[in-house]
Amino acid sequence: MSTESNDKPGTAEVTAFELVGGEARVRELVDRFYDLMDLETQFAGLRALHPPSLDGSRDKLFWFLCGWLGGPNHFIERFGHPRLRARHMPFEIGMSERDQWMRCMALAMQDIGLSEDLQLRLMQAFFQTADWMRNVAR
Repeated sequence: MSTESNDKPGTAEVTAFELVGGEARVRELVDRFYDLMDLETQFAGLRALHPPSLDGSRDKLFWFLCGWLGGPNHFIERFGHPRLRARHMPFEIGMSERDQWMRCMALAMQDIGLSEDLQLRLMQAFFQTADWMRNVAR
């Protein structure tokens, strides 16, 4: 995830991690994402790809997003390189699953009150990754 610079000369770039609000807000986003996935029938196909307990999935997405957004590399410290596509290859991911993931994340970002500009920026980046994860033509 790229960073954007402040307009003030001599200041450091601000990461998306900082714009989201740090670890506590990333955790809030991840928890809302998985709560929605678990509760909303529109995400049933996506939910079916996950184990009965979402605890491990919550932790892994939290650890991954912290680093992906420009914060601490918790995932890499625990598991090494994310190898996202390889790790998701056992699951059939098509356009429907991609779109459910995107809708679920969009709702989660909206629900926790991220700014519209940040939501748009993150959705563009999420789409690139989510589309790359597709491994079936449907």
